[in-house]
Amino acid sequence: MRHTRSVSKWFVTALALGGLAWGLAAPEPAAARTPVAAGASKTRDVGTVVGTTAGKVRGTASERLRSFRGIPYAAPPVGGLRWTPPRPAAPWTGVRDATSPGAPCAQPVGLPVGTPGENEDCLYLNVTAPARTDGERPVIVWIHGGSLMYGSGDMYGPDRLAARGAVVVSVNYRLGVMGFLSGTTVEGADGLGLEDQQAALRWVRANAAAFGGDAGNVTIMGESGGGYSVCDHLASPRSAGLFDRAVVQSAPCATGGTRTRAEAEADARRIVTALDCDKTKTRTRTRTNNTTNINTTSIINNRNTEACLRRASAADLLKAYGPFNEPRPVAGTELMPLSPAEALRTGRFNRVPVLVGVNHDEERGSVLGRELAPGGAPMKPEEYGPAVRQAFGDRADDVLGRYPLSRFASAGEALATAMTDASWSAPTLDTARLLSRWTPTRMYEFGERDTPWFEGYPAPSFEQRAQHMSELAYLFDLDLFQDVKPEQTGFRDRMIRTWVEFAASGRTDWPAFRGADGHVQTLSSDTWGRTDFTRDHHYRFWKRHS
Repeated sequence: MRHTRSVSKWFVTALALGGLAWGLAAPEPAAARTPVAAGASKTRDVGTVVGTTAGKVRGTASERLRSFRGIPYAAPPVGGLRWTPPRPAAPWTGVRDATSPGAPCAQPVGLPVGTPGENEDCLYLNVTAPARTDGERPVIVWIHGGSLMYGSGDMYGPDRLAARGAVVVSVNYRLGVMGFLSGTTVEGADGLGLEDQQAALRWVRANAAAFGGDAGNVTIMGESGGGYSVCDHLASPRSAGLFDRAVVQSAPCATGGTRTRAEAEADARRIVTALDCDKTKTRTRTRTNNTTNINTTSIINNRNTEACLRRASAADLLKAYGPFNEPRPVAGTELMPLSPAEALRTGRFNRVPVLVGVNHDEERGSVLGRELAPGGAPMKPEEYGPAVRQAFGDRADDVLGRYPLSRFASAGEALATAMTDASWSAPTLDTARLLSRWTPTRMYEFGERDTPWFEGYPAPSFEQRAQHMSELAYLFDLDLFQDVKPEQTGFRDRMIRTWVEFAASGRTDWPAFRGADGHVQTLSSDTWGRTDFTRDHHYRFWKRHS
């Protein structure tokens, strides 16, 4: 079953952005919170200078952690290197300062999950490690979400994961038009964001030991757009041997991770047309009596089109591409011969232990984002039927019968529930089924009901519960969200311990997923046990309608 694509733009955008789309302006940034797990704020010099393959770096240290930020893992993709595969970073002499993150990759303005800017010199990573260097720690490489359009690695404070015993690496990679432009427009440019991530993984293999990490035990971990990147690494032959485990959060590999060449080319045509790069002018002369007429003809010229795009500023490219897209690598290339779904179906993927999961109420964020957008309002009961018909087309009557408005407290909750089950829950279970045929697989459902809301936004009209992105507040320190409640500290610690233990061993404290109705573990502050996932999310109904 593919994600429903007939729905309105607000849903498509919110699919990977947590719902706060639809032009909703970001609030004033909250004051940075100091992670509890980081220990004392006083820094010291012991262990803050580390040698990498390109040169030495100096970071900072607290009582429990060491932090190194803004380390280049590839050459800046600027000038003639725009839209080229990542090149090795130039070595340096002396000790490079590594106390501040590198610039976020170029991305549009307007969404709180993003860090807007036009900087193309952005291929940097951050390392957070336990202060003690005895022993080799499991390495977690965090690939941030944001629909492959927004975000940066340093937005996600990893101190709690590192304090539990992992070396955590967060990565910036080229986004949107800079990382996924159609390769027929600019040769070889349609999967550069994924190639950047692969370059970062090669850097981790080469340098993890210097930071106390086990270079032979690397887990890639991503959520939403970052989770789809993990799906792509599972499927890409070029990622073989670069990681040992994988964590996929809110990104069903069975329905996403790549796009077709036709979809990519349609994206590229929009950009080329918006920048007037699709035509070159030729002049022909005709003579009528003593009068010369000059006729101007427009023709397509791929070489001139590429040159025009390369001359364009980052600001103009971002404007032409627009803020509401879902770029992906193209399937059917050397980088991605198969889509993740086909790779998992046939077993032709990089077989490592996988932890895959979904949030119980993914689409509540998108529906709430729509009502909080300028001019928005809670969905009226009479709007529910038309919204379902828009989303599900000729299946709408069956969906309305399965999800009648009378069973829900509001129209928004009803729509969010149907959308969650169709676009997230069912395909995530499909993903676990496909994976488990070939490799050890654990599946979870994040089911916490009392989750933090977005910092600085008005209270929603109904409970957000386990909406898209909400589990991140329990794994990272994020200024995007309000604080986790003190009474949930034990639950948060258990989640962090589970993720780090999976990175270390490839196992969890619940059984592996096996068979058609394998074990799905609910994770919440009041329940930590098996859930009847297929019944709760009407899985068999959706399979009949796929």
